[in-house]
Formats: sequence, structure tokens, C-alpha cells
Amino acid sequence: MDIERRDFLRLTAGALTWSLAAEPAWAQTNKTEVHWLGQATTKITSLTGKVIVIDPFLTNNPKTPVGFKNLDALGKVDVMVQPAGPQITITQTRAEHTSEITSVDPATKKSTTYPAGEPTGFIIEMENGFKLYHMGDTGLFGDMRLIGDYYKPDLIMIPIGGHFVMDPKDAAYATKEMLKPKFAIPIHYGTFPVLKGTPQEYQAALGQTTTQVFPLSPGDKLQF
Repeated sequence: MDIERRDFLRLTAGALTWSLAAEPAWAQTNKTEVHWLGQATTKITSLTGKVIVIDPFLTNNPKTPVGFKNLDALGKVDVMVQPAGPQITITQTRAEHTSEITSVDPATKKSTTYPAGEPTGFIIEMENGFKLYHMGDTGLFGDMRLIGDYYKPDLIMIPIGGHFVMDPKDAAYATKEMLKPKFAIPIHYGTFPVLKGTPQEYQAALGQTTTQVFPLSPGDKLQF
């Protein structure tokens, strides 16, 4: 946890950041680009080139693509509360997960654990109304049904690894019975041995569904 928070604090004082350093592709495609970088780390480029980074666990994440071990690869990052102006709306949601920071004193080698605030997810509505629900690190909880009914996300980024978060069966239930999105990207699996859930198990648990699942490898990008 302290490793993840170190990257987090280097990039932002909050859980969500943005950058005006856009990748060239958006200008031609006029679509939302989702770039998964392993675990829950996600870089989103909006239609107008705003770059939103969620959960930047990069330097010591074993699944981070090599080029992104250097945090400079994310480009210029600023911190704001409403980072992308009135055209993009960001809504913070609850999540069910522990939230603590463990730090090690370099002199004594003693580790201490501190509370780190509430775990959260984010619903991001893009300029064209496309809604992405990044669920963060979370177990199954009943308000996912409310989130599905009220916000109607088009795309969910859903943890499936188990142990710390939902396993494939939990995630399939949340997807099919509660959130009902058009698209789903499984995340938070395979980073460490305890995160055993796989996209194949998730898809098998889903069975017949209208949700299109995209099993990505860290570093893959999609446009919607």
C-alpha cells in the first residue's frame, strides 16, 4: 500500500488528476480513449484532449508497461477539483475496500499503518454524454444497483481479481444484475498471485449478456 501511495502522492494531492498534454490521436478520432496501465491505473483522454489519470500505481506495479515506470510518461499533471471544465462531469462514488497507508521509517525499519480516507470510485461523463464508471478497488455492495439505475454507465472498469476485491462471480453479478453497461473492462487482477480471477472466468460467469467485455493487457488502449 505504501508503494502505491508513493506514486499517488508524487502525481496528485487527490485521487483524480488531469493534464492538458493530449496525445495526438484524439484530435483525429473525436472519441474517448481508455488506456489501462495495470491493476486499477487508468489514463483517459477525452474528446477534447483532457487527460484524466485514476489510481496511479505505476513505479512498483509488476504489471505496469515498461515505458510507464517513468512517471514522466504520463505528461504534465495538474490538480483541480473539477479538472476538465463544465463539459466533463466527475462524480465520486463509494467503494467497499480498506483504505490505509503503511510507511516504513528508514532509520528504525519499523512500519506503521495509518487511516487513508474513504475508498472511492468515479463516474466520468464525457463531452458527448458517454459515461465511464471506474469502480476502483471494491467488493460487491448494494448501491451498485442505484448507480446502474441512476447514472446508467456505458462502460465499467470492474475489478475481478478476488481476495481484496470482487471475484469473477461477484463482478458478473454486479455487471448483469445491477449495472447493466454496454461495455466492461476487467481490471485489478493478475498483478499479484492472490488476485486469481481471470477475464475468462468473468465472461463465463456472465453467460448470455448484452454487455461486451474487453479483456485488455496492461498498456492496451480502446476508443469508444
